[in-house]
Amino acid sequence: MSELIGNCLVAQSGGPTAVINASVAGVVSEALNHECIEEIYGGLNGVLGILKEELIDLAEESQQNIRGLRYTPASALGTCRFKLRRDEDYARALEVFEKHNIRYFFYAGGNDSQDTANKISKLAQSRGYEMRAIGIPKTIDNDLVVTDHCPGYGSVIKSICATVREMALDHEAMGQHDLVSVLEVMGRNAGWIAAGASLAKGNKENPDLAPHLIYLPEVPFTTEKYLEDVRRVLSRNRHCLVVVGEGLVDPDGNYLSTSGAATDAFGHAQLGGCGEFLQRIAEENLGIKARSAKLGIGQRAAAHCSSQTDNDEAFLAGEAAVRAAVAGETDKMVTLIRGDGDQYTCETGLAPLEDIANGVKMLPQEWINEDGVSMNYQFFKYASPLIKGEVEVPYEHGLPQFVQLSKNRVPKELGDHQFE
Repeated sequence: MSELIGNCLVAQSGGPTAVINASVAGVVSEALNHECIEEIYGGLNGVLGILKEELIDLAEESQQNIRGLRYTPASALGTCRFKLRRDEDYARALEVFEKHNIRYFFYAGGNDSQDTANKISKLAQSRGYEMRAIGIPKTIDNDLVVTDHCPGYGSVIKSICATVREMALDHEAMGQHDLVSVLEVMGRNAGWIAAGASLAKGNKENPDLAPHLIYLPEVPFTTEKYLEDVRRVLSRNRHCLVVVGEGLVDPDGNYLSTSGAATDAFGHAQLGGCGEFLQRIAEENLGIKARSAKLGIGQRAAAHCSSQTDNDEAFLAGEAAVRAAVAGETDKMVTLIRGDGDQYTCETGLAPLEDIANGVKMLPQEWINEDGVSMNYQFFKYASPLIKGEVEVPYEHGLPQFVQLSKNRVPKELGDHQFE
């Protein structure tokens, strides 16, 4: 195979994480090692920035800034939730690639993002433009198919577990009886994040340790069982700490947290409100004090409480994407493959983008205990290694110091794109 010489472009899409920038650092660090990659560009705000021809020169960033991406949360390049719907949009993206001689495209995102990368690449092939597209997995939801787990997941559940432990101690200190506290977490249609809160128990299947109850989208919710669960916990403990996934559904498959709510550009329901719902029915039916909290974006941005394992694997995924593309691979996403030994190990692999796009990996039913509100040893074995290690974040004047890229713009060569 002849060497493909040209520029590379890396962009980020979807919800940010505590480690997505580590993948960008991995891309830049590895791209600098290959002479066939002449320029290293970043796309501002994902595919939306590509359509607007808003590119920055990452090779001009200081090494200190690139290293600093390892501990900086959110999306340093900016992100978007924009769906390419028209042929004109795909054609424009390819036009930008051609004008800037972009031959290597790395897109960090979830399933919708991998679908976008796949379609752009397929259009390039149909028009005879040689380029290589490699997806980099990213989602706190941990719901991408094929890969064992996703960068971003280990850090979000580590942060949530720390919050659960702190809340539990707070409740114990108050000395109140019959207190119910509900913590709503992200995760969309899959319960990986809510399940991860169980690690706050310290790998112990102890019903008396918080979180006492976990409600997952994989287990249909009924008010009757919820009230029974709460009564059972309060018969043994002074307080009941509940974790609920935002995508909780009733036996008919309807979201409990939406009622004609809006959808995003990809048609996904904008979820939220489960925590308040569970708080209200506990108060109304049990005559007890209840409260609810929604972590919101704080759970995915908590770099100060992120996982070193997660961070290392995010960086590794970025490096692997570049190596794969230079070796001739395209239309693939980097996957994380868990080793078979007792000691946790992880290496990278590749899977076709079309196998990833728009798929959803649900939490295995066999990892959920029969009570439907707790996890068993199989989940603990799976998730525990992913939260290990602490990322060293520099502090100044008592606060974490994060990196802001200089974002030197690449001159535009095309006219403005016409959006709908």
